[in-house]
Amino acid sequence: MTYIVNGRRFDRAPAPGQCLRTFLRALGHFGVKKGCDAGDCGACTVWLDGVPVHSCITPAFRANGREVTTIEGLGRPGAAHPMQRQFEDAPGFQCGFCTAGMIMTSATFTEDQKADLPRALKGNLCRCTGYRAIEDAVKGVSAVETAAPGKAVGTSVGAPAGHDVVTGHAEFTMDTWIGGMLHLKVLHSPHAHARILSIDKSAALAVPGVHRVYTWEDVPRRRFTTAIHTDHLVDPDDTYILDDTVRFAGQRVAVVLADTIGAAEEGCRRLAVEYEVLPAVFDPEAAMADGAPQLHGSHDPFVRDPGHNILVELHSHIGDVDAGFAAADVIHEGTYFSPRVQHAHLETHGSIAWMEDGRLNVRTSSQSPSIAKVKLEYLFALRPDQVRVFCKRVGGGFGGKQEVIAEDLVALATLDTGRPTCFEYTREEEFTTASPRHPMSLTVTLGAKADGTLTAFQVRNVSNTGAYGNHGGETLYAGGAAVMIYRCPNKKYDAYSVYTNTVPSGALRGYGMTQPAFAVESAMDELARALHIDPLELRRRNIVRPGEPLLALHEGPDDVVFTEDGLGRCIDLVGDALARTAGQLAPGPEWLVGAGVASSLHETAPPTDHLSEAWVTLGDDLVYELAVGTAEFGEGTSTAHVQIAANQLGTTPARIRLVQSDTDRTGFDTGAFASAGLFVAGNAVLRAANAVRDRILQFAAAHTGIHVVMCTMDDDGVVCGDRRVSLAELVALARRRGIRFTAARKAYGSPRSVTSNTQGFRVAVHRVTGEIRILYSVQASDAGVIINPAQVRGQVEGGVAQGVGFALTENHQVDGNGVMVNPNLRNYRIPTYADSPRTEVLLVGSADSVGPLRAKGMAECCINPVAPALANAVHDATGVRYRALPLTPERIYGRLSAEQSVPTG
Repeated sequence: MTYIVNGRRFDRAPAPGQCLRTFLRALGHFGVKKGCDAGDCGACTVWLDGVPVHSCITPAFRANGREVTTIEGLGRPGAAHPMQRQFEDAPGFQCGFCTAGMIMTSATFTEDQKADLPRALKGNLCRCTGYRAIEDAVKGVSAVETAAPGKAVGTSVGAPAGHDVVTGHAEFTMDTWIGGMLHLKVLHSPHAHARILSIDKSAALAVPGVHRVYTWEDVPRRRFTTAIHTDHLVDPDDTYILDDTVRFAGQRVAVVLADTIGAAEEGCRRLAVEYEVLPAVFDPEAAMADGAPQLHGSHDPFVRDPGHNILVELHSHIGDVDAGFAAADVIHEGTYFSPRVQHAHLETHGSIAWMEDGRLNVRTSSQSPSIAKVKLEYLFALRPDQVRVFCKRVGGGFGGKQEVIAEDLVALATLDTGRPTCFEYTREEEFTTASPRHPMSLTVTLGAKADGTLTAFQVRNVSNTGAYGNHGGETLYAGGAAVMIYRCPNKKYDAYSVYTNTVPSGALRGYGMTQPAFAVESAMDELARALHIDPLELRRRNIVRPGEPLLALHEGPDDVVFTEDGLGRCIDLVGDALARTAGQLAPGPEWLVGAGVASSLHETAPPTDHLSEAWVTLGDDLVYELAVGTAEFGEGTSTAHVQIAANQLGTTPARIRLVQSDTDRTGFDTGAFASAGLFVAGNAVLRAANAVRDRILQFAAAHTGIHVVMCTMDDDGVVCGDRRVSLAELVALARRRGIRFTAARKAYGSPRSVTSNTQGFRVAVHRVTGEIRILYSVQASDAGVIINPAQVRGQVEGGVAQGVGFALTENHQVDGNGVMVNPNLRNYRIPTYADSPRTEVLLVGSADSVGPLRAKGMAECCINPVAPALANAVHDATGVRYRALPLTPERIYGRLSAEQSVPTG
């Protein structure tokens, strides 16, 4: 067979049944991505004779004798295609994993298709952007700016990797091939709870190409937690690499290592496993009851209450809530449920391991290579100098890659065989075995005087941590912050993280705050209506103000800086925006229209230890090398770090060469989560850049005999009084004296500040079908000093779109046996272009941050107020209160047809 790919001829036959995507990647065209292998996401889009196709569902033989074009061949060497330039200039990407497919699809659009993007882009998904930036890219709207020397902060400069992303040359985790590489596949448990009695490997080992089968008897018997935090003690060591007891449907049972993926999969199918099926429990309330099946025995020291499956429980109070309720004129109580939600980052988890010079190298899709390295050292009894862990560009994370769930298996196989090993999750494995958002049921009880003054605030939170406790305690504690947003002398928070026989829950954008925010902000809306007070006004009267105690769960000292009323300003901006757009009409007489708001506070770093180290060096080529351990997966920290360094060094981003997320080449970094990639690592970058600047200035001052206070840096030199000395001259002189302009600095996640968000929606609800249409979306955010306006806007838009999915469409559906029944993007339904609103983003600049140059991270907190604002808008439209997510049409219709309180106009 003959294939013409990007103008080059290949005489090669595909394997029987091979799809075009894997065939093209085998030829070295790694710009063709895998997001689903089901034709759902479009990340694999290529042209076949100029027509875009999803290569994952196109048989490779159909391309025989035809012209195939991938993202790498779309433009010419040195001359990108116009659509590639438009995506770079918009910028129309964040993590960039979907970008190749988006460009390949969009580059074929006619003017009519550009005018109907909801239809034209229905086959391409993006989890990061919220699609507005993609729309701008397709229509040629540019936002990227050029920064003047020393003026990078506050400018919408482009991402350092932008050109490589749009041309398909940016390397993601699996975009490589190592000779002799073996493939690893996992056999997953069909049972929610069972003891493994035996595993017969013989048939699997007889499969041609199979080299190893690993069971619980073949791996180090060391407990650990897959969760990533600097202090591993905040999470329970309740997990083994492989175990003789399975506690959820999908848990690892055995691992097969083979020459090909097909052989490894066949080996898994031929394993003969004998199980003793054990009783299972799926509901956390039932799991806490006397006599419930026990997941972890009393010998496990990490379980708070082993007789009731309770991992952690928190009980905190201020004042006397009983007295507060007695003093109330109105009391509201409601129970609110948030379901399990998946990250659905388009790049699935994956890792590659190999030995080099006697050292284990692991290339992985992680939000924290530094801590992944520490865990591998512990699991396999390795010295720090025996392990290197690093990331290339990571295709989305949202907290899902704040785990070690692929790295341990490739390390195991490579250490055993000495050969390179590859393990890449399927999309089904992402849904059934990776760690989704914790389902939470929260009962909120509020008491208030007739004027709206809160007298009592009580929350009971039951969180389903699943079969293992990774992030179970930390998300439970974080959820307590939902009660800090409002002033009240009497507060009580009771919370339980409970083991069940379901997929282990983990970290997801909002981290324990999204679910409580839905409950508390819905309850506040209901209380406002009971008091006949405008919901925005009730919030204004009760929000915590600067100078008042911020922490709600104890009265001790804290490390939070809170000196400006950013939240009050956010509420006012959203109120004004909703009033300004109040003239929006219903789509027709069968539609009901309403508006809703919700607010959130979020601390800018986690309360546990967070550490980052940055190195800055002026090289002989007069380019500053910035080395920082933070991984880039679309949150934009790479761009912000470069801007901070350029700003302090008096230069432009083009003069900064970034080295990142490599434990051999960068300092320790806890990881990019909880917005700490900007807040903590950004401070480390700021300090290191300042230190190098000061060394250069001091050296120049000594060289010229001018006092250092009279010396300033510009793009490629130092001005000392009326004399200018070039950097080239200073570097040459310093080199002769054995001096290098380099510095390393650390930063910690303390003290912290607070970000604020208020979301507003106007929606239309169809009174017959239950369909919800978002007519208007607005979010006001206190982001402190803005490092990159386009990036901040993009993060908010993406967070709103993800929150809309959480509120309206996404539901991790599990049957009566604990098995997920919709483990694919088509049936799980993350928002498409047509589902995502265009959000008006209003930025409140404040100066109370202790972040770099007084900036605050915004990637995390923007999702928190979205679901309650939508639920409040639906209630305003219909008169019916929905306290469980998602707000699907069938759920809306079922209540609308039964309730008598539906407005008639």
